[in-house]
Amino acid sequence: MKRTDYISWDEYFMGVALLAAHRSKDPNTTVGACIVSPEKKILSTGYNGFPRGCSDDEFPWEREGEPNETKYPFVVHAELNAILNAGGQSLKGATIYVDLFPCNECAKAIIQSGIKRIFYLDDKYAETDGVKASKLMLKAAGVEFARLEPTRKTLTLNYVR
Repeated sequence: MKRTDYISWDEYFMGVALLAAHRSKDPNTTVGACIVSPEKKILSTGYNGFPRGCSDDEFPWEREGEPNETKYPFVVHAELNAILNAGGQSLKGATIYVDLFPCNECAKAIIQSGIKRIFYLDDKYAETDGVKASKLMLKAAGVEFARLEPTRKTLTLNYVR
């Protein structure tokens, strides 16, 4: 009997990214990332949060207010965290799975690290200047990107935007 209840590699790695997102303490947007080698080995994971040593209780999570009273100058995005968590190992030719399309700053890090493929679930900021710039840079650098269409309920059960 042929087994048909398994998930694809892409669904598996996106599931790992979504699980990593659950580590984020951001009350508004949780994002996770999983970087995978061409041989389908998980190289690193990350989620959006403050840098090591910066307490989640002492830095702001607000989205509005004076710049240093909001989360934006302090939060490290999931993609950059995953790249930094790789500990200097080569990411050349790797694929990154992330639930939210990367911003322009993360796109720069993705390109510079040698990652060649991005799978994402949501592109809710597609019309922002930052994401438009991200897509221009990624295309110019030859980094492929595609929205992953989940075929399994497991990926959508806890995915809420």
